[in-house]
Amino acid sequence: MKSVETSSSPAEPGAPARRADARRNHERVFAAALEVLQDAGLQGTVPQIAERAGVGKATVYRSYPTKEDLVAAVMEHRLSELRRLTAPALAQPDPCRAFDDYVLRLFEGLADDRLLSEALADEGFSSTSGLLAALSELMESAKAAGGVRADATLLDLRVMLCGAVVQLIRIAEREPALWRRYGELTLRALRP
Repeated sequence: MKSVETSSSPAEPGAPARRADARRNHERVFAAALEVLQDAGLQGTVPQIAERAGVGKATVYRSYPTKEDLVAAVMEHRLSELRRLTAPALAQPDPCRAFDDYVLRLFEGLADDRLLSEALADEGFSSTSGLLAALSELMESAKAAGGVRADATLLDLRVMLCGAVVQLIRIAEREPALWRRYGELTLRALRP
């Protein structure tokens, strides 16, 4: 799930117009943060981001007063990107196929995105609640269509999905095909 549009960051409504060099620095900081946090997750540091952007730490903090602000901006961008990539799965008329496609695309996308993987596995990240709500809705539709076991819950899905994610992060596995395999195993465990 590498970003194709790393040169721009989310616009801040009502923010005063910035000087051209300040805008460029902001864009460089955001692009660097996408790369560093995608690669290192929450272990990525402001000094690493500044170095990758070719700016000083103070420039990073001018754009994002705290690391948490920067992480939140990157998370929103990554979740927006994930929603765009999973839109075809959600458009499937067959609810069982839609659920399967969504889970598999999610696993493949998480393979190369440590920040999003960590956020999904960490209950404290409220920004992933929309993603979990979509998964829940898709699972309930697939369950009603007979494609998911009747006793399956969102907790079951979360334990299987996040359990696999946590372990794959721990062993530093980044091969999308292997992540997809665990997506397939998760889906098999949920079959009636």
